[in-house]
Amino acid sequence: MEIVKVESLTKVYGKDNTKVVALDNVSFSVEQGEFVAIVGASGSGKSTLLHLLGGVDRPTSGKVFIGGKNIYELSDDKLAIFRRREVGLIYQFYNLIPVLNVEENITLPLDLDNKSVEPERLNNLIKLLGLSNRKNHLPNELSGGQQQRVSIGRALITHPSVVLADEPTGNLDSKSSDEIMTLLKRSNEEYKQTIIMITHNMELAKVADRIIVLEDGHIKEN
Repeated sequence: MEIVKVESLTKVYGKDNTKVVALDNVSFSVEQGEFVAIVGASGSGKSTLLHLLGGVDRPTSGKVFIGGKNIYELSDDKLAIFRRREVGLIYQFYNLIPVLNVEENITLPLDLDNKSVEPERLNNLIKLLGLSNRKNHLPNELSGGQQQRVSIGRALITHPSVVLADEPTGNLDSKSSDEIMTLLKRSNEEYKQTIIMITHNMELAKVADRIIVLEDGHIKEN
C-alpha cells in the first residue's frame, strides 16, 4: 500500500540572478512499512525534499500525498495538526525540551494534542530504545546517543504514517551512529514503521530497503 506519493515536486528560491532551483520536478512513492534512504551531497536538495515531505515548507509547485491526503491543500493550522499527528520528525540535533525528562519528552506530541498515553506502548517503546533506566533523567544527563534515542521515541509515540529522519547520526560518533541505525531498523521491522531518512553517508543508507540518490535537485537513482 502506497503511504507517501510525491508528484512533480519543485522548489525554487529567489528569482532572476539569485534564482536557485533546489528541487526540480521530483516524483517517487513509498510503500507502507518501507525504509527509504535519500542520499546526496551537500546542495543536492535532500534537506529541502525532507522539509517539503514533512510540511515544514511549501513547494513552488507539485504535490505531496501522505496517507492519500494532499498535505498542501491544508491550511497552515490544519497542516500543523496533521504534521503533529501523522509525521514523526527526527533531527540531527535532537531538539529535546531541557526541563522535561525522557518520558515527558517522548510523550510531548500526545500532550500537545490532548491525547492520553498508552502505558503499554510507552513502556515497550522505552524498552526498545534501551532507556528503561533513564526515563526520569533530563536531557543534560544523557549522552548524545541517548538523546537521539529519546527523539526517535518522540517521533514514534503517535503511530505516525511516516517518520522523517534528517541526518539522524550526523552529530554522533561511529558507535552511537551504528546503534541509532540498528534502532531505526528495529522500529521499521517491529512496528512496521515507514521511515524516510536523508544522509550523505552511503554506508549508513545500506540499512534501508531502498536508496534514492539525489543530485542537483534531480533523482539520479531510485
